[in-house]
Amino acid sequence: MHAKRTIALLSLCFLASVLAFLLWNVTSANLLYHLPRRAVKLAALCMTGSAIALSTLMFQTVTANNILTPSILGLDSLYLLIQTMIVFLFGSKQLALIKRHSEYLLSVVLMVVFSLILFSLLLGKRNMGLSLVLLLGMMFGQLFGGIASFIQMLIDPNEFLTVQARLFASFNSVNTSLLFVSSLLFGGVFLVVLPNLDTLDVLSLGRDTAISLGIDYPLKSRLFLVLVAILTSVATALVGPVTFLGLLVVNLAKQMAKTYRHRLLLPVSCLLSMTSLVLGQLLIERIFQFNTPISIIINFLGGMYFLSLLISRGKA
Repeated sequence: MHAKRTIALLSLCFLASVLAFLLWNVTSANLLYHLPRRAVKLAALCMTGSAIALSTLMFQTVTANNILTPSILGLDSLYLLIQTMIVFLFGSKQLALIKRHSEYLLSVVLMVVFSLILFSLLLGKRNMGLSLVLLLGMMFGQLFGGIASFIQMLIDPNEFLTVQARLFASFNSVNTSLLFVSSLLFGGVFLVVLPNLDTLDVLSLGRDTAISLGIDYPLKSRLFLVLVAILTSVATALVGPVTFLGLLVVNLAKQMAKTYRHRLLLPVSCLLSMTSLVLGQLLIERIFQFNTPISIIINFLGGMYFLSLLISRGKA
């Protein structure tokens, strides 16, 4: 009952934030101008927030670690490297001529392929184990980040401004067609996850317990990690990297819901994530006048929360 009351309360907060976002300073004279544009931005905020929340929840369950996020796999660094390489090889002027669909698909495909190669180690002949795969993901992330930083030093300063604009998540100019494709991919992943929520409950009990209860742990772990990679890639390629949002909302959801059932944790996490993004974007637009990217605020708060989790674990 506690979790259901939490879902009801968060639903009201989300509805209030949506109404404030859509109707702030809107009059009958400019309603038809503002409402469609804000509705597209709102859809991007909700889709991205839900994708990040779902991917982080699955990732923490499979890895049995509440202080990890999918960014540890190096996907954010790979995205930045892809954007840097495009500008370095083709230039910002040529980049403007490249269809946004091509750039989006290139980013998603490369990130998913990299994840598949990394996750194939889980069920490989040598069965390297999940912890080693995470370590490899961290190493590749550092490698991609280092290469991207080196290439950025070689880029003309004027060209670098184009790369810099893609280093932070932005919801100000969302491509409607890309949002539609991203929503379809998210919907497909969600339909796969929905009937497997009970399996996630069992996986949260630990590897040995899950195996003893009849769960094919290597197969299910690989399935969920691939779904995590798809969701993370789609969200990152659409709006840019938002590193700590998932860590923040999923851990808060676990504290608020006080349950291990993923059927309850999932809506709490998604509602928290969507509400945070909608309110954050409203704050950016109306208070800071677009002077601060929303990802900076989220990463600052998420980073502080991450440090608090580490400190609390150290004292435990």
